[in-house]
Amino acid sequence: MPFVNKSGGEDEEDTSDVAAGAPTPFDLDFDPNDPERTKVHYNLTGWGFDQRAELSESLAERGVPHVWDGEELVVPEEIEEFVDALFDELEAEIGPFPVPLLDGDPSTEFGLDEWPVKDLETLKESLIEAEIPHLWQGRTLLVAQDAEDVVDDLLDAIEAGDVALLDQDAEAPDGALQDLFAAADRLARDPTHTAGRNTMLQLVPQLSPTVPPFGMSASAWSVIVGHAQAVVERFEEGADPELLTAQADELRTVCRPYV
Repeated sequence: MPFVNKSGGEDEEDTSDVAAGAPTPFDLDFDPNDPERTKVHYNLTGWGFDQRAELSESLAERGVPHVWDGEELVVPEEIEEFVDALFDELEAEIGPFPVPLLDGDPSTEFGLDEWPVKDLETLKESLIEAEIPHLWQGRTLLVAQDAEDVVDDLLDAIEAGDVALLDQDAEAPDGALQDLFAAADRLARDPTHTAGRNTMLQLVPQLSPTVPPFGMSASAWSVIVGHAQAVVERFEEGADPELLTAQADELRTVCRPYV
């Protein structure tokens, strides 16, 4: 969802770029210059051309009354809920969308003039996937100040070749690392623990050693996945409890620094 705010009142800027489109199903007389009308602003800074085109097409097809004000889409407050749902629908189809860093927000600057294009593309995709507020000024990256440490680690990982572009259809499941650690901890304490065993059997087949969770290097993740696969193999081999306990303890140990 883009950053959203509302405006209205006598000091509102005049906006004249009114969108043309199909007749609206909304029974609204939307005058964007009416100082008495409350309007909702959606900041689309960082959206790509294809994403904007898809949004514009959806707005026209559904007859949504709106105006464009630079990087912002402006709609009457009365249809905010409808437009929110439209953005949710688009995000599921063509997202995720970048989270903009707004003017005045505390930020940290990273100069990336020497970075190759491939690494910059990896970084751009990673920032969007992680929903980190950011802004590009040429090859200078501004990020939210409270995300400085995370981005610093991400830059190091990309430079080391440990982070690759994530395919939306091949991501590590949400919470995979935490779930692996919890299951390993249970099995290390009790190798017959049913919930721990079920978690491993359901989760491990979904994991790829080359698709780590955000912020983790591929090399570290591949080690964890290898230990997790070894635990599942123990299940299939009918290993004795002592061997399974030892294998689960190894998995717990390699997960521990990242949870």
